[in-house]
Amino acid sequence: MALKGILPGRLGFGTAPLGNMFRDIPEAEALATVEAAWADGIRYFDTAPLYGAGLAELRLGEALSSKPRSDYVISTKVGRLILPEIDDPASRDLGEKGGVFQHGLPNRVVNDYSHDATLRSIDDSLKRLKTDRIDIVWVHDVAQDFYGDEWLGVFESARKGAFAALDRLRDEGVIMAWGLGVNRVEPIELVLALEGPRPDGFLLAGRYSLLDHDRALQRVMPMVAERDLGIVVGGPYSSGALVGGPNFEYAPATPQILAKVAAIKAIADRHHVGMKAAGLQFALANPAVAAVIPGASRPDRITEDRAALNEAVPAAFWQELRQAGLVSAAAPLPGGA
Repeated sequence: MALKGILPGRLGFGTAPLGNMFRDIPEAEALATVEAAWADGIRYFDTAPLYGAGLAELRLGEALSSKPRSDYVISTKVGRLILPEIDDPASRDLGEKGGVFQHGLPNRVVNDYSHDATLRSIDDSLKRLKTDRIDIVWVHDVAQDFYGDEWLGVFESARKGAFAALDRLRDEGVIMAWGLGVNRVEPIELVLALEGPRPDGFLLAGRYSLLDHDRALQRVMPMVAERDLGIVVGGPYSSGALVGGPNFEYAPATPQILAKVAAIKAIADRHHVGMKAAGLQFALANPAVAAVIPGASRPDRITEDRAALNEAVPAAFWQELRQAGLVSAAAPLPGGA
């Protein structure tokens, strides 16, 4: 089923921060953030077992436990099993994302994209989320940023295991849709080249933002639009770099990235445009994009995101970005600017 027919709005909530991403977030603050999202009208929530070794799913499940299940959509991910054994979160091998969830739960995390592990992962997520169904399932991180030169072998394992399992669950009506949840475009290009199985869309984090979108525009976005699938854009603020944070791709931003941010902000300031508005509205201007899911760990961030989505941005701002070479000539811009 096409993602745009499933998702209840164009602004969702990415729950990675609720897994204690980068910091130890108090339980009350995490639950209040989900409540703020609900009060704002957000009804799409994305999560994953990896986020804090189950912590984000537990918190999301608790926060939504009193809400009517028919009123919201949940997506979670497969590829990692959370075991009852104790491990050191700081010692986990997360590829380029090492240390991101060192403040999460101490449970052991095991990578497994097999058929049986996929079914077990879904069952475990149902329990943590306190729900009887999951609407969308993403196969998580089958890409080079986590597995380096071994990523194609991991992809093949997922193709034989998770892809086939999720294709069957979708066809049986157990889930509504499935796809890949990745931070790189190459796995999406690869799965789109296969004759089967048949994903319904993709969660692409960090690769369709104001700071990084050229590669996605080459093949992924046109192919997804042509096939009437859909992209959920994660990381629209590029790990915070776009809005003044020190990190890009979960690591300190390079001088080149900081210079690009400064150039965009100078134009935004001239047109009285907020950087969050620029980031969200740029992503949503592409017809392949079904929704955008910025993360939040504080209630006030939800208010900021909604205001950014509704902010009036003049066409002249987008035109100046284009003229300055800060957005690709192939990128669709809001209002056809």
